[in-house]
Amino acid sequence: MASLFSSVKVGALALSHRVVLAPMTRLRTIQPGDIPSPMMADFYGQRASDGGLEIIEGVSISILARSYLGAAAFYHDNQMEGWKAIANAIHAKGGFVFMQLIHGGRQSHVDMTGGVDPVAPSVVPFEGVALTEDGFVPVSPHRALDIEEIAGVIEEFRVAARRALEAGFDGVELHGANGYLVDEFIQDGTNKRTDAYGGPIENRARFLREAVEALISVWGPDRVGVRISPSGEWGGISDSNPEATFSYVAKVLDAYKIAYLHVIEPRVKGDYTLHEGHPPVAVKYLRPHFTGPIIAAGGFDGDSAQAVVASGDADLVAFGRHFSSNPDLPYRLKHKLPLTPYVRAAFWGGDHRHYSDFPTYDGRLNA
Repeated sequence: MASLFSSVKVGALALSHRVVLAPMTRLRTIQPGDIPSPMMADFYGQRASDGGLEIIEGVSISILARSYLGAAAFYHDNQMEGWKAIANAIHAKGGFVFMQLIHGGRQSHVDMTGGVDPVAPSVVPFEGVALTEDGFVPVSPHRALDIEEIAGVIEEFRVAARRALEAGFDGVELHGANGYLVDEFIQDGTNKRTDAYGGPIENRARFLREAVEALISVWGPDRVGVRISPSGEWGGISDSNPEATFSYVAKVLDAYKIAYLHVIEPRVKGDYTLHEGHPPVAVKYLRPHFTGPIIAAGGFDGDSAQAVVASGDADLVAFGRHFSSNPDLPYRLKHKLPLTPYVRAAFWGGDHRHYSDFPTYDGRLNA
């Protein structure tokens, strides 16, 4: 029976424990030009542990891919040094780091996309918000990508993956969850196309396959992960048969022999409230279809994380909220120590307060 604190092989990485820092959109890229801030290097460095894995928050692959003011991005060379500093801070403590790459799709506003309409597989209006200089505002109307444009978006994923490699990261994760562009292609509530990228799931998964292949062309399969959110509702997303859809997706990804499949449990609802107490159901039905490591995320504490790993339904567990306020979370979970409460008001933007100023259990900053 596996333990949350036993070693595990994840693709090319040999990890010493199974507590993963989940990607969290913390909106601290506050310097002009979407350049990562020094406090981001502090935050990620503080949460690094010897042999532990961190997954960097969704990093926009282009200006058109942006959804939120202050969100991470990597689409020009001037951002390189900021990302190198983050990778170096994690590696200095013996940790590993993957960069999550994202295209926001229809969840955006023209103030964030350079004045052009956000894009999606199809035009399916929804009531969402984007963060701009004016605060959270309703998203702008979006348009459907022309089939001739899709190859260009896939190339942007490849270029961003190359930049992550140059910045010294250990791998990349494709954000295929939470109603952003990749997820919009996968699910039939947002994909109404009638061409090679729409209709049956074999077609709706084409964009996902091409994006994964682009990342693999840079990194190889054992340094590429994918995050999905079966039955998630964030971003107005939906599917008529999510279990069948995501079982197929898991089989497709399994064939590539990628490093891991990262699964958000549907305990996180459309308003981003967390419905705790529900068992992790997604990893259970996906486990037969994916033979590699599975990372489970969404509403776990130490006991439930240990239980899902012991059951074999997941191999690792990603923590967001608890890791936000406990830089030494693996140590605290292992030794059953009290956790510092997280500060929800500081999740989406701000400065170092309630971000990189949380102490470890012994009262020191985890430098």
